[in-house]
Amino acid sequence: MKAACVKDYRLLAKKKLPKFLFEYLDGGSYSELTKSQNFKDLEALPLRQRVLRGSSNIDTKIKLFGSSFNLPVALGPVGLAGMYARRGECQALKAAENCEIPFSLSTVGVCSLEEVSKVSKKPFWFQLYMIRDRSFMIDLLNQAKEAKCSALIFTVDMPVPGSRYRDYNSGLAGESWLSGNIRRISQAITKPSWALDVGVFGMPHKLGNVTPLLKNNSGLEDFMEWMSNNFDPTVSWKDIEFVRDHWDGPIILKGILDPEDAKQAAAMEVDGLIVSNHGGRQLDGVLSSVKCLPKIVDVVGDQLDIMVDGGITSGLDVVRMLALGAKSVLLGRAWVYALAAKGQIGVEHVIDLIHKEMIVAMTLTGCHKLDDINESVIDNLSNDL
Repeated sequence: MKAACVKDYRLLAKKKLPKFLFEYLDGGSYSELTKSQNFKDLEALPLRQRVLRGSSNIDTKIKLFGSSFNLPVALGPVGLAGMYARRGECQALKAAENCEIPFSLSTVGVCSLEEVSKVSKKPFWFQLYMIRDRSFMIDLLNQAKEAKCSALIFTVDMPVPGSRYRDYNSGLAGESWLSGNIRRISQAITKPSWALDVGVFGMPHKLGNVTPLLKNNSGLEDFMEWMSNNFDPTVSWKDIEFVRDHWDGPIILKGILDPEDAKQAAAMEVDGLIVSNHGGRQLDGVLSSVKCLPKIVDVVGDQLDIMVDGGITSGLDVVRMLALGAKSVLLGRAWVYALAAKGQIGVEHVIDLIHKEMIVAMTLTGCHKLDDINESVIDNLSNDL
């Protein structure tokens, strides 16, 4: 099957990946209500078609945190991306650079800051969790500086990991070392293409950035336990000052859903925030990102660059989010589905699809440039939010 959209790439990824990896990527927390609403609420926003507007030269370029990009779209940080294709973070970085959009490397990526920086031609973003070992955090921040990362995404909605039932059902979590390995290997051998590309030639299968903490216990089987034991539930607003003390560049807080938290973020003088519920993978039952976005834009939209993720699968979705006040969006599952299916080429294809879909949506809503996209692009806005 030739993929024509993100949903096609999801099907291709499901066919190619071992069950435990697909379920980790595709799943949400608990009953997955929030994950589901991310998609439903966004798709439910009707666009307002305008015709005969002369929109022939569509400009999608944007400037974010001092750098210019071709689209208001970034590849968001995704843990374990290097398990979905051989050295997956490096492939995704190259795709982002070729398409002139930002790439964000996760703290818990397979490829380390050092490995990714060796193949990069431009600065990329680094995502950081609050980890109990503050000295190790400082070391990571120093590595990010050495790698010439241009912005720091500080994830604030994961002091403890949410319970993801699919991970227990698939064998990724809740198993002993022996039984877990047996289940995962039995799944992998039924997917020979992945087993060869990633299982054999994609080694080492370690969390590159946290290997110094885990030492010999840095494989996939240690990932879930490490998250539970090393994320810090004591994290507070004062820790933003700690991060600022050790990072000179832009700081973007990821995981803001409440206007009061957005106000606090602005008071801490961070540079941007990402309206996010972690893809529905943390506190199930919270509002979708698109439902939270307008309220946050209302209170801090004139102070911070506001980005958003959650449920974005097309260029139409990007236009919807921009119409509600976001300056840019982040892709998560969308780019990893494509990475799993087709590697770097697949990621570039998804970005190109989104670009073309944006041009169609902007043309048919009468928008020549990104600044033209506002709430008037959404039909009956007051009835939908």
